[in-house]
Amino acid sequence: MMGWQSRTRTLQVFDTELSADTVEWCPLPQWSHVLACGTYQLQKGDDKTAEDSTALNRIGRLYLFHCNPQPSFIPPLTETLRIDTPAILDLKWCHVPISERPLLGMATASGEIQLYKLMEPQQGTCGLECELRAELGPDRLALSLDWSTGRGESSDVRVVSSDSSGSLTVLSLGEASLTAVCQWKAHDFEAWISAFSYWDTQIVYSGGDDCKLKGWDLRMGPSSPTFTSKRHTMGVCSIHSNPHREHVLATGSYDENVLLWDGRNMKTPLNETAVGGGVWRLKWHPSQEHLLLAACMHNDFHILHCQKAMEGQDAPCPVLASYILHNSLAYGADWSRLPLSNTTPPSPQEPPQTSVGLTDSGGHLRIQYESPTASFDTSLEDDSGQYVPDHCLLPEKRSAPDPFPSPVRDTQSLSCLMASCSFYDHMMHVWRWDWSPEEEQMTSEPAPSS
Repeated sequence: MMGWQSRTRTLQVFDTELSADTVEWCPLPQWSHVLACGTYQLQKGDDKTAEDSTALNRIGRLYLFHCNPQPSFIPPLTETLRIDTPAILDLKWCHVPISERPLLGMATASGEIQLYKLMEPQQGTCGLECELRAELGPDRLALSLDWSTGRGESSDVRVVSSDSSGSLTVLSLGEASLTAVCQWKAHDFEAWISAFSYWDTQIVYSGGDDCKLKGWDLRMGPSSPTFTSKRHTMGVCSIHSNPHREHVLATGSYDENVLLWDGRNMKTPLNETAVGGGVWRLKWHPSQEHLLLAACMHNDFHILHCQKAMEGQDAPCPVLASYILHNSLAYGADWSRLPLSNTTPPSPQEPPQTSVGLTDSGGHLRIQYESPTASFDTSLEDDSGQYVPDHCLLPEKRSAPDPFPSPVRDTQSLSCLMASCSFYDHMMHVWRWDWSPEEEQMTSEPAPSS
């Protein structure tokens, strides 16, 4: 049986100066090289009144980058724009063009949803222009947003947002307007997250600091939820509908668990996976229905393989890869749709890379890393913190006894470009993940003697 090797490689690190909490690649093919990053900074108050301090002491900045991931010694990202804004809690690109342009939605600490249009390139760079904005209400922070367009449908484009008052707001995008269609109190405390079912966009899900996950049918009105789940034991802060598999929903919580659900039966989840940190964001892969990216606050970023759970096997989803090079809370993460060469060799300036196959333990190997700015290093360690010499594979390395199928039908490997960001160290990382069959020389290499 063939084993699979999974490895991550850092391409660039960018200091966002303010605390970074959200990153989003543009999903539209023509603009898939565009990356947005949002930041949030709580400033110590002066003599402002309590009312003023709610909005005015939370500042933010929106960054826009152009990415060229081709193999070279040049870092792939170029900053093209920065805009000072109210603190940003969430960013999401619309999945379809609006008036033939990409549209970026932003949830802000001033209680607004702001929509930015990506402008034509000027001297090789892109600009953003604030097109529309809608206030959710006084004395609240907009905490999340989601577009109804997750499956590429462009009719009846809507946005759902959740806020710090525990309310949800559904907004409709018109030709020159963003209008609240309905707003209701959904949770007792902060409503951390809101999301559409991409398969039936009259269905909305929400999660709050009251530990509840709820569903809402907009056709029935928001007077009562279609279900209320208390299966998570702490605040629910991430929800993402799978755009490739109908009825499949992923949720995450401060309780450090990722739950997969079948939307037709919200009494019991399909499965539960402990990820060792609060799950702030979940993102399904743009084309691979079984791959789920999780930003796990105190415990880094992980890529989960969810195929067996979707097939009804009640077992934790294996972790295919972990990215562990942030030094602070793992908040924002996203998959890029930019194509990558599967055979990019490490540049001579890069330290040796170490790969590890899937193992029963699900362990991952910390890789030696030197940032492009040479600002910090991490040593090569195994899960217990023991030093592992360069080029050594873990002694227990072996092919998984029940290997996963090829990541893509009729292909032999998968390479993905990723972005992630962490909060207090205000860092954004761009990295690649390669998942491929074990090379012959690796499978035959003897394990190091202990």
